[in-house]
Amino acid sequence: MAQLTQPFTLKSLTLKNKVVMAPMCQYSVDAKDGIPNEWHFVHYTSRAVGGTGLIIVEMTDVDPDGRITDNDLGLWSDEQIPAYKKIVDAVHQQGAKIGIQIAHAGRKAEDANPPVAPSAIPVTENSKMPRALTTEEVRETIQQFQDAARRAVEAGFDTIELHGAHGYLIHQFHSPGINQREDEYGQDLSLFGVQIIRAVKAVIPEDMPLLMRISAVEYMDGGYDINHSIEIAKKYKLAGVDMMHISSGGGAAPGKQKPATHPGYQVPFARRFKEELNIPVIAVGILEDPLLAESVIGNGDADLVAIGRGMLKDPYWTIRASEQLGDTMEPAEQYKRAYPKK
Repeated sequence: MAQLTQPFTLKSLTLKNKVVMAPMCQYSVDAKDGIPNEWHFVHYTSRAVGGTGLIIVEMTDVDPDGRITDNDLGLWSDEQIPAYKKIVDAVHQQGAKIGIQIAHAGRKAEDANPPVAPSAIPVTENSKMPRALTTEEVRETIQQFQDAARRAVEAGFDTIELHGAHGYLIHQFHSPGINQREDEYGQDLSLFGVQIIRAVKAVIPEDMPLLMRISAVEYMDGGYDINHSIEIAKKYKLAGVDMMHISSGGGAAPGKQKPATHPGYQVPFARRFKEELNIPVIAVGILEDPLLAESVIGNGDADLVAIGRGMLKDPYWTIRASEQLGDTMEPAEQYKRAYPKK
């Protein structure tokens, strides 16, 4: 039987297969209130119907001014919880599990005036100049992450992913090229992330796994390499991260060095993290060919594979992949007539 379609268990989280729907921003909030709407409900539940083992809800921000745009999701208010719970309950009805990625965009918050960051360094010369957070504001932001995690638990999510990748706020703090602070959060580049992890662990169930997405390398001029990210990740693991989600960046990377964007280009990063940290990892990055996804699991490069654009194109990617790999996956009862028994 295919490895991709076998169950996976981490603490209290048991998945029916090793396929993850990668978190992908939809920029579809109606009233700038951060609340998911019918688009989000259909978007996520349809992938559950399509057989996905774990769905990770897109970057969901802990502060209104911490969003990439005002059309992004948020989890800064208890009033937002019921709409998420509606999605969670529907996904569970299809036998899938669901997590949520909580984050703060930092200097990449396009609609904030001004955005905030560890240091007053803009993304590009044409970007807004961010305001450096005070030490007290850094601590307040850590509290915002904790509050958002509590709300995620109340909404019924099975796991939480912290977004420490792609140049957003946690990433900004652990980046030597972006964080030029002179306080404790500049002296220890991992401290902000470590304190968020500890704060979140304090309010989630003990047996709920905590995930973290991290950029293995930084595609900006003078950016950090994988040795730096692994050392940071070791501290995150000690603080309580149970699984790492290994990414880097795509073609929009700002530096002269650009990532290779061939299928599986980030898989070696995932394998390196898995070997160095001895921790389960999720691989991501143009893995939509089922044979390639199967090889990532079969070769031991990663424990789970995350499918992004491939799942945007095909909500039923997981069932189709199962068929291509020669397995039989039980579809929803309403769709069984389309899948003849083998």
